[in-house]
Amino acid sequence: MDTFFFWISKLGWYAFRPDILLVGFLLAGLICLYAGARKKALAILTVLTLFMVGITVFPAGKWLLSPLESRFSTNPELPENIDGIIVLAGAEDSYKGVLWGQVALNSAADRLHYFMALMRQYPDAVPVFSGGTGSLVTQGYKSSDMARQMFLELGFDVDRIRFESASRNTYENGKFSYDMIKPAPGQQWVLVTTAWHMPRAVGVFEKLGWKVIPFPVDHAGYPLDARSVFSFFSLNFTGNLDALQTGLHEWTGLAVYYLTGKTTALLPPSPG
Repeated sequence: MDTFFFWISKLGWYAFRPDILLVGFLLAGLICLYAGARKKALAILTVLTLFMVGITVFPAGKWLLSPLESRFSTNPELPENIDGIIVLAGAEDSYKGVLWGQVALNSAADRLHYFMALMRQYPDAVPVFSGGTGSLVTQGYKSSDMARQMFLELGFDVDRIRFESASRNTYENGKFSYDMIKPAPGQQWVLVTTAWHMPRAVGVFEKLGWKVIPFPVDHAGYPLDARSVFSFFSLNFTGNLDALQTGLHEWTGLAVYYLTGKTTALLPPSPG
């Protein structure tokens, strides 16, 4: 069932991705134009143009991500002693890294930075790296392998780190990590992942009965008290489109996870 969910969720998203929808509208407009249906073509291409202008001017994606990023406190006050630190994969480009023979990271590298910082701050805590790959076609290239290589190159004792390398999505991150660690009630565990991804991750862990302390990183936008006119207007088509896709994808994921019983709530409440 988990494999069916993984494939359906990956393939189903392609039907809703804004970039693919824009290309679909463009092709539909051109087909109508060359078929002689000029009025239909004009209507479709007009709608397409308006959407593209709207995406260029308004950073709607960041508006969608903002309530997710502010759900949990950034730089939370941590207890003096913690039992473990979990970081979710997502910062690694394992396929590119294998091809080039070097560690390859993406814009979510903040996850690994703060994971390593917390490992140094809490040398007695158990560090857990959770993540295989979410790719449909390159399942042989694991994020955990890329992370292990990076930790080795930076001088960390990788024998201290527990690597979970089978998970393909957030639900499996939580489930497989729980099965591997078997945390005891009352233990203090810190969870590190991207800020807009944290609500879904916390919901999954809490559904499994694993209470975690959220440590959100890798923010897409600015804090509420630091916003300016640039938070509401932006001439950046590619950046706004990317943020819109991320926002729609995450809210869709939250809804699907909640409806399929994989999280405790659509938006888990902040512990603070």
